[in-house]
Amino acid sequence: MKSGKKARRAALTLALGLPVALAVHMQAHAQAWPARPVRVLVGFSAGGPTDVVARAFADHASRALGQPFVVDNKPGANTILAAEAVAAAPADGYTLLLGATNHTMIPALYSQRVKFDAVRSFAPVCSLAVSPTVLVVGPSMPVKTFGAFLQAVKADPGKRTYATPGAGSSGHFASAQFTQLTGTSMNHIPFKGAAQAVTDLIGGQVDSSFATLGSVLAQVHSGKLTALAVAAPKRSALLPGVPTFEEAGVKGYTADAWYGLLAPSKTPPDVLATLRRVATEFSQAPATQEKLRSLGMEARNTCGDAFGAQLAGEVRLYGDLARSLDLKTE
Repeated sequence: MKSGKKARRAALTLALGLPVALAVHMQAHAQAWPARPVRVLVGFSAGGPTDVVARAFADHASRALGQPFVVDNKPGANTILAAEAVAAAPADGYTLLLGATNHTMIPALYSQRVKFDAVRSFAPVCSLAVSPTVLVVGPSMPVKTFGAFLQAVKADPGKRTYATPGAGSSGHFASAQFTQLTGTSMNHIPFKGAAQAVTDLIGGQVDSSFATLGSVLAQVHSGKLTALAVAAPKRSALLPGVPTFEEAGVKGYTADAWYGLLAPSKTPPDVLATLRRVATEFSQAPATQEKLRSLGMEARNTCGDAFGAQLAGEVRLYGDLARSLDLKTE
């Protein structure tokens, strides 16, 4: 009888101790992260603004956490390939996505073709930076003012071209919104990333682009491209002589792009907390802010649930916009 009571007490002690042991094990595992290199996937080719932000963050995180954060460019399908890879990866903090605004535009155009949910398949870490949209032209369209650009576009409906980083990208939505507001028609030429779009714009293969400032600032400063208007509430300090669209006569037209960090859903909370701390430190560092400003970006940090709410709101917004503009992928 006594042996039976002892056995029951031993079993009860074991049962009560298991959750504690498991919690201690999980805590030790989380504290050990990262114990090996971390991959940061980017859905665009090297050299574009998303890649630039990813590499700057990876360098900061590597130094802060003592393990390499390795940027892995996986361009194609408007960043769907990279997002799918991260959504399907183990939720252990070793595979991350450095995404941009077009991540929340994917459902509006590809909802029946993707294997992930732009919101529910990911754990929102933090946004890191934003960049306004700027209208630039290349040598094939040698105009110097927004008024001259608009006149040229209206003179040849459907013939003037605009480059974007891809169908369904932030540049695609910004361009389509512009044509709706101005009653114009232009020919969309999608590329696999901002770097390729800018190269062909400089080469004269396409006329214009509604590009993020970070992707074209160096070319504007060198004179290879001409900036005509900025889609922001106020002029950029980096392009003080370039008017806003509002000043140029296009009312209610603003557009910017965010760049931010996402992890697979169900990533351990302690890992997410560490990532958010490092991401916040990155955005707040004076060296980061100076670097981003020189690239036409502004450090901006929104983390956790607030970032998740922003993503969900954008998915709804761009879905409505795609339907109203009848946007389709080519």
